[in-house]
Amino acid sequence: MNKFIIERDFPGAGNLTPEQLRATSQASNDVLSTMPGRAQWLESYVTDDKLFCVYLADEPEAIREHASKGGFPVTSIHRARRDSSTGRSFRSL
Repeated sequence: MNKFIIERDFPGAGNLTPEQLRATSQASNDVLSTMPGRAQWLESYVTDDKLFCVYLADEPEAIREHASKGGFPVTSIHRARRDSSTGRSFRSL
């Protein structure tokens, strides 16, 4: 599987309550449970108006399918190539 960073435009994301963030995460996990072995959420970061999510997936299409099924925005998808602190390639995941 490849590692991807997903940028999601989400106006007001920084103002979401912990409960709202948990509900969003649960909705995402509910969709992922219908896609076994195709996509896995690792972590997300919240900024004022965006979410940045890190996923493992075979291909970007699996991430787009997850977003479509869950009603989540996808602004851009970037495949991570290497860990900058170690130089390790992500191709072997």
